[in-house]
Amino acid sequence: MLALRTPLDLVHDLYAAFGRRDLAAIAALVSPDCAIRQTTELPWGGHYHGHEGLREFFARLTGAIDARFTPESVFAAGEQVVAVGHTRGAARASGRAFEIAAVHVWTVADGRATRFEAYIDTPAMRAALG
Repeated sequence: MLALRTPLDLVHDLYAAFGRRDLAAIAALVSPDCAIRQTTELPWGGHYHGHEGLREFFARLTGAIDARFTPESVFAAGEQVVAVGHTRGAARASGRAFEIAAVHVWTVADGRATRFEAYIDTPAMRAALG
């Protein structure tokens, strides 16, 4: 059984797992019926559902960019956790480096993330992608 943790702890654990590119650890922290949303203006954008959707999102994201999100401010707002920071890395196809402002909104229930929404400077990311 998954040990309950605070929503802030859970989100910090998710970022650590993503930093290791540990999809199994991420899946263990995410609800099987999770929702993932990011603008469709990006190659990995769209609406994804469940662990299969998580795998698809992860594959499309890491296939397009090699990046890390660095949260500079993380705070809880009820069942949501908001992380404000920067995504830094490089686009795989163009090789262009980028540092782009980003905001992530997580919804947490029963010790797991149930929803993830990513908001980034889309025009800057599209420019980096080439």
